[in-house]
Amino acid sequence: MGTDLLARADRLRAQRTPFVLATVVRAERPTSAKAGDRAIVLGDGTIEGFVGGVCAESTVRLEGLRLLRAGDSTLLRITPTDGEAVSTEAVPEGLVVVGNPCLSGGTLDIFLEAVLPATLVHVFGNAPIARAVATVAEAAGFAVTHATDAAAPLAEDTAAVVVASHGRDEEPVLEEALRAGVGYVGLVASRKRSAAVLATLDVPDDQRSRVHSPAGLDIGARTPLEIAVSVVAELVSVRAGRSAPAAEPTRKLLPMLEQPAAAPTAIDPVCHMTVAAVPETLHLEHNGKIWYFCAPGCRKAFAADPASYGG
Repeated sequence: MGTDLLARADRLRAQRTPFVLATVVRAERPTSAKAGDRAIVLGDGTIEGFVGGVCAESTVRLEGLRLLRAGDSTLLRITPTDGEAVSTEAVPEGLVVVGNPCLSGGTLDIFLEAVLPATLVHVFGNAPIARAVATVAEAAGFAVTHATDAAAPLAEDTAAVVVASHGRDEEPVLEEALRAGVGYVGLVASRKRSAAVLATLDVPDDQRSRVHSPAGLDIGARTPLEIAVSVVAELVSVRAGRSAPAAEPTRKLLPMLEQPAAAPTAIDPVCHMTVAAVPETLHLEHNGKIWYFCAPGCRKAFAADPASYGG
């Protein structure tokens, strides 16, 4: 199962699909999981693989969905202690401790690693500057598509477009990027020529004002490589929220991904655990409301006497 799961993770990476890889690093008896067990948590709450029984799985699902939104990784400790007792303990930095009273016993330490695709940058042009931007962006950890044909379509999750074609087919590429809502759109050109190009774009003024031109931070760049460094530095700055155009100072221009919505949560009415309110979580409908549960035992107890649990 381990080899198959890692092959599945490789396919998800190739497809630029975000996921969380959960790996059991420590397991206390009695527990059904053992060190080295792995699972994948997808954005819809689906879990593939094994990191423990349904109670542990419920906690991994919730924490995994939180990490997908934050883009972080963490060490998760799941204990059979109730949540109130856990909250009074001193928790070391970098460790998330969740009390799960549904566990049959034993504590699990699980490393949760958010695996997100690299920010995708589309570079247009065949001039030395365009080639240098593609090279430097890749070296900086961005995923890059490089095109010399203006008709080349943008990938759906393109986060930035840099046009460095020195007057060749600039307008259609800029217009496509703006209409697609690409976070960062940059034009490599002098201020004078930039103004002339932007004036010809067939887009509303609010979109035209989003173009970064001249693209790049003002570092006194002269050579193609220096200009490429300035452009990629601006991409990094915008992604980190350090730079934004005057027209939209609060707009997040260069997300790593289209940010997933925060996973909705619900309280198990029986054991009061917080769980992810997604279809993959155990649930049942009662009196027109969907109730979510951490484990089959809680769902069974609720179904037998809903009124005792506020149903």
